[in-house]
Amino acid sequence: MKALIAPALVTWARETAGFSLAEAADRLDIDQAKLTDWEDPDREESPSIPQLRKMAALFKRPLAVFYLPEPPSRFEVMRDLRRLPGTGLRHLSPALQLEIRAATERRELALELAADLDQEFPKFTLQADISEDPELVGQRVRDALGVTDDLQIHWRDADGRTGFNAWRSRIEATGTLVFQTTALASEEASGFAIFAGVSPVISVNRKDALTRRTFSLLHEFAHLMVRVSGVSNLETDERRPPEDQRIEVFCNHVAAAALMPKDALLAQPGVTEQGARSEEWGDAQVSELARRFNVSREAVLRRLLVFDRTTQAFYERKRAQYIAEYRAQQLRQREQAKEIKRNMPTETVSHFGKPLVRMLLNNYRQDRMTLSAISGYLGLKVKHIPKLSKAAGLG
Repeated sequence: MKALIAPALVTWARETAGFSLAEAADRLDIDQAKLTDWEDPDREESPSIPQLRKMAALFKRPLAVFYLPEPPSRFEVMRDLRRLPGTGLRHLSPALQLEIRAATERRELALELAADLDQEFPKFTLQADISEDPELVGQRVRDALGVTDDLQIHWRDADGRTGFNAWRSRIEATGTLVFQTTALASEEASGFAIFAGVSPVISVNRKDALTRRTFSLLHEFAHLMVRVSGVSNLETDERRPPEDQRIEVFCNHVAAAALMPKDALLAQPGVTEQGARSEEWGDAQVSELARRFNVSREAVLRRLLVFDRTTQAFYERKRAQYIAEYRAQQLRQREQAKEIKRNMPTETVSHFGKPLVRMLLNNYRQDRMTLSAISGYLGLKVKHIPKLSKAAGLG
């Protein structure tokens, strides 16, 4: 029995899942020509019901969506994230596309929950233009989030967790939903931003070190300020088209300025004494500056390079050293993680953010939602939900 579906729905499902024709055909165990026929409105070829079920499972779509008369328009955010100025669409992996879809669905859930609780998200009013001085925009970010030099000093710790959580809570206070993902390799994406006038979204890669996540957080926040959704990896990629590259460079600069204000950095003990284009920066000194501003050692050296306090050659040598040290540390942490018991309520709050978790719990407390529904939304076993309130700060 054939599935009488519109060919455009097959194309839409495949493309929004991040599969090329060849990749999808291989995973579906069919000839590419057959899949091409299914997507061709002039061929009048359709998959069988079992083949449609297999497609729905691969593309992570409900079976019923394939019977719509035309592709849904509510997923335009995906196209915005994939669009590159002047060059068409950028390929995003299936895993990344799925994370973007999940983040979009969580945002819609948050808006529905807020309406049930008679809450309103504040409008996102912060704005910037890439023609502005990034240093001034970075200071505007600090002012808007209420971050001062004295406050930032108290966030210093060994791994950057305090700083990350502090910046995250202030960004969430603007009505921004901040998520974390573990489904992506660090090399693919450090994070992404989905702009909306109310309840925009930032997602950062939890596989990155905490200090790198903090930088990603501010980078994506700058994306929201320039009203541009995007997927970022924090590395300036010369393969990007010029317009896209300018936005990434601008957002990187804003993030660095927000985290390490020029005057505060250059006033630190030992910085002025080094003089211009110095290659005498010791690891201990760079590490101390990194702890002071809750950033990575690489971010510190990059900032010093911007202010002509070191050389490009020295920066590149130290960057290679830091990357090698970080990879070795990751291997040690993976071995240790096998022996550490997971705290599922804490992990859930880390992934979904306190605002969304709190709204789910408050709807449950008002008998608008069942425990099984919360379990389904969060992917958390019901037995862990009683401890979720404490992890979310509800007591």
